Amino acid sequence: MSETALIPGLIRQTFSDPQGAARRLVALDLPAPVLWQALVVVVALSAIAAQVSSLLLSGGPAAEGEALLPFAESPLLVGLIQGAILVIMVFAVHWIGRSFGGVGRIEDSIAAVTWLQFLLVCLQVVQLGVGVVSPALSGLVGLAGIVFFFWLLTQFVMAVHEFESAAMVFVMIVVSLLAIVFALSLVLTLLGLTVPGEAPNV
Repeated sequence: MSETALIPGLIRQTFSDPQGAARRLVALDLPAPVLWQALVVVVALSAIAAQVSSLLLSGGPAAEGEALLPFAESPLLVGLIQGAILVIMVFAVHWIGRSFGGVGRIEDSIAAVTWLQFLLVCLQVVQLGVGVVSPALSGLVGLAGIVFFFWLLTQFVMAVHEFESAAMVFVMIVVSLLAIVFALSLVLTLLGLTVPGEAPNV
């Protein structure tokens, strides 16, 4: 099957059978360098989508005279931040999953996180289109995206590590996420890199 036919098929399968889609990705057995490159491409697409969304929905970088956070003005910095977060997610999925008896390889975790982020980029595009018509509906799409993220991440982790309990995996994800956020906040605070105001969407 060609790559052009594979992607739409995987998107459809992700909604109907997310674990099957994850196992299908794993079965491709792509080497780690290729998967890391795919992750970089997806991060770039996400940063571009975020920048376009900011320009169209907020009226431009200096909308309403408000100063943006420094990194929000640069797609490159946005991409670097997103990339760092996704790399942390890859190793968290791998190491934490393995510590709980999972069997997944690092390549499997890269593939799962890359595909999840690609789907979130697609959701960003949908949210942008909805936001042009109705900002209120765009907010609802954003909330749905949060639910979508946790649901898919739970299903992907189950497939990658061959876990059977969705509830256990979900709790593990939430606890791990809180621990990672706390650790990162502590490190940033110690480095004097705290950012005032609200954090941007990832």
